[in-house]
Amino acid sequence: MITGSIVALATPMKVDGSIDWQALRRLVGFHLDNGTDAIVAAGTTGEPTTMSFAEHFDVIRTVVEEVDGRIPVIAGTGANATSEAVELARYAKDVGADYCLSVCPYYNKPTQEGLYQHFKAVAEGADMPVILYNVPGRTCSDLYNETVFRLAELENIVGLKDATGNLERAEELVDRLKGSDFMLYSGDDATACDFMLMGGHGDISVTANVAPRSMHELCKAAVAGDNETAHQINTRLMPLHTNLGIEANPIPVKWALNRMGYVDTGIRLPMTWLSEKYHSTVGEALQMAGVIDD
Repeated sequence: MITGSIVALATPMKVDGSIDWQALRRLVGFHLDNGTDAIVAAGTTGEPTTMSFAEHFDVIRTVVEEVDGRIPVIAGTGANATSEAVELARYAKDVGADYCLSVCPYYNKPTQEGLYQHFKAVAEGADMPVILYNVPGRTCSDLYNETVFRLAELENIVGLKDATGNLERAEELVDRLKGSDFMLYSGDDATACDFMLMGGHGDISVTANVAPRSMHELCKAAVAGDNETAHQINTRLMPLHTNLGIEANPIPVKWALNRMGYVDTGIRLPMTWLSEKYHSTVGEALQMAGVIDD
């Protein structure tokens, strides 16, 4: 079981939009040096929906190679075509990823039975541990708790990333799945501290891209039930949690990583570079978190 801070890794790109493989390897090293507990490669923060299959595969493979078994790698393998999601998951297994993260199909708006059958097919076809990913604000597809409980009974479905930000739903998940091996992760940095304090196992985090050490310490404290320490760190990071969503992810976090000197200014359309009016807001959040000096 993975516990702690799991970075939803941004994919570095050059000005022309091509993937910056050298910068990607440097970013992995940055996380290995700063306590990140696991890495999601080519998750939604990594812009896989604008990548070719070959690029998507190569990002996963590169991260697996660079990590070299030191921490778990979770491959983003979601797709709105079930067959494509299965193919991506099979590739992730072949190159040595430890888990796959499969997002609810976007745009299609399937029923709960359709979601159940989709993830059942992924679990059976992938032959590797699958973490479900529910982010209805991005997909227009909401995986209800009752469907999660059904899926949790299936072999190979081992966890959930819940990015709803709804702590009442999270509390029900924790209560119903307590005592099982099913892993529950927040996918919403602003509410992740409370999610973990009520029994969640970690946070699949955007903030961890820029503040990996602090997110590791926050998650460590929260998972251990250290309310005071967790909230103290979380208060310092809250401006990042909030303002890394000031425009659609990963726009602000790529700007922040560029401000820190880790990535170039590459991002792929239809995403655009962070609006100038938000530069000072995100910069101040980085300062408040102790990530940059000025």
